[in-house]
Amino acid sequence: MHKFRIDTTLPDNLPLMLRQRVLEYGNLYLQAAKNEKGEYVYYTYSEFYQTMLGLAAAFKEIGVQRESKVAIISDNRREWLLSDFAIQSLGACDVPRGCDSLGNEIRYIISFADCYYAIFENFRQLEKVLENEKEVPLLKTAILFDRPTGDDAQKAAAALSCSDIKVIYFDELLEKGKKLYDADPEGVKIEIEAEMEKTGREDVATIIFTSGTTGTPKGVMLTQGNYMTQLSVIPDFMPCKPGEWWMSILPVWHTFERLIQYAAPFFKCGIAYSKPVASILLADMAVIRPQWICGVPRLWEALANGVNKAMNKKGGITLKLYKFFVGAGKKYADARDKVLAHVCRIQKRNRFLDFLAGIIPCILLWPLHKLGDLLVFRKIRAKFGGRLGIAISGGGALQKDVDDFYRAVGLNLLEGYGLTETAPVISFRYYKEPRPGCVGAIFPSMEVKILPEENGVVTSQTPLGPGQKGIIFVRGGQVMKGYYKRPDLTEKIIDKDGWLNTGDIGILTWDNELKITGRAKDTIVLLGGENIEPAVIESELCTSEYIESAIVLGQDKKYLASLIVPSKDAVVNYAHENGIDFTDYEQLIQTEAIKKLIFSEVCKKDCTDNGFRICERINKITLIPNSFKVGVELSAKQEMIRHRISEKYAEQIAAMF
Repeated sequence: MHKFRIDTTLPDNLPLMLRQRVLEYGNLYLQAAKNEKGEYVYYTYSEFYQTMLGLAAAFKEIGVQRESKVAIISDNRREWLLSDFAIQSLGACDVPRGCDSLGNEIRYIISFADCYYAIFENFRQLEKVLENEKEVPLLKTAILFDRPTGDDAQKAAAALSCSDIKVIYFDELLEKGKKLYDADPEGVKIEIEAEMEKTGREDVATIIFTSGTTGTPKGVMLTQGNYMTQLSVIPDFMPCKPGEWWMSILPVWHTFERLIQYAAPFFKCGIAYSKPVASILLADMAVIRPQWICGVPRLWEALANGVNKAMNKKGGITLKLYKFFVGAGKKYADARDKVLAHVCRIQKRNRFLDFLAGIIPCILLWPLHKLGDLLVFRKIRAKFGGRLGIAISGGGALQKDVDDFYRAVGLNLLEGYGLTETAPVISFRYYKEPRPGCVGAIFPSMEVKILPEENGVVTSQTPLGPGQKGIIFVRGGQVMKGYYKRPDLTEKIIDKDGWLNTGDIGILTWDNELKITGRAKDTIVLLGGENIEPAVIESELCTSEYIESAIVLGQDKKYLASLIVPSKDAVVNYAHENGIDFTDYEQLIQTEAIKKLIFSEVCKKDCTDNGFRICERINKITLIPNSFKVGVELSAKQEMIRHRISEKYAEQIAAMF
């Protein structure tokens, strides 16, 4: 078993870590961001740091000080990281959120977090606050990254004339900071760095409000020490080299991408900003040619589906060869994993027998694997820029078929697991020993124990051994300081000994790795007393080409039912191929033929052959035409917000029971 290290030489806070990197690697590029022409512009560590110092001085001049709370309502972009480091350099903390957030969420967060200052990506985000300015009585200053133009400029002028909130444009702050720095560079440097030195490991770096999947958002206070602890253990898990590039595509306010914003400078790497839209992302990757990228399972699924669709369009011998080599690649990967002992061991396994079972298929399939790599897989990897050797999936469970696809084509897709409350990563697949089916090795900065449970309630304080399922508890330097202004909620999740209840159900493997099997909070209890983990069923249903999304329901009911969003293109193609007449899509999915098609797919996936019990069978389904949307039914992590879906589709759900 590999012994992972902890770096004990790091400074106490993130700004001091950045300063170290600037002194050592000032001429390397830290950021790449697009200009108005859509071309990437590159910024060195030294340029970033100098601009950041000036910006911090400008923030200080307008009143930001130690322990100030500054909201940042924006998606990922260069200015975000500048603002973040400038705020932290003053001993203040930021309160981030994305542009997909609803107005009531933004107003609640700004008000609850006691923000006197807020940065907005554009006027449209500020407008969400102005809709009901009385709900944010403390907010006095708003800073806009982008100046309003056209109709927005007129609307902004009219709205702001009636507002008590002072608006400053970010370019004005940058110019103010540049003047302050140019007038006295050494003085500004000494002043801001003196503030950095005052910031300790227990000081709050950020307050990240949870996505609200299970109710009212809670403000997670993450400290400088939480982040520095996380950074101290990642070198063994991510073999980054100075000068390599990360693509930033996830919502930057979210805890998973937030770590990457700090990991990149920690590793002396660069960050290039893009969007999680396949056409934009692939074009940007061709320019940047990144070595690293972090995405959610839906992104990896979308990219894999994009490759499959492209091959289906080509058809003929090309499609047949593609399917053949992908199939052979999956079999080779399975055989290789047995030979190399890269098998998730929930139960004790004889490694020698695994080796014997895998060695002959591995030898026989190796030539096909190499030929497939030469003819097909290299071209697929080239679409990602040609240098991407390792990719990261987090923020949700990675589906087995997606995992298998990337293993087949030779991309090492590593799955991680964590929570906002743990800053965030608890475990991560070790790149030298990636075991599919689990979420990897536990970070050496974390203690993990599995406690037995019944209906989501712990039944004993005696930890379970390997292979036994229960609720995951963690403890260590990454665990949050607590929920902002909610000690009552903090006490519910962190006990007196510092153990945090993750709310996840999982298993410790015989290699001391973690396998997640469900959520205690999401567990459905049927009237017969059977406990059901809906996420596992939903994940399996979505492997059907005809199902885009599914939510399983049935709490306190006799049976399970499901709301299903069909995959529109696949369903329409099926209708054309089978002569089904329809006038519009909504009418099509209500035809008996399509209902029968989707229900047959449900029965095919949700069956005993796939490991599901009789009580886990879905008895009824309802098809809904529109995809779940971020900010409505989905969180920014693209997780289903179950209570919102239940409220929105209450009538349809009631009809199934």
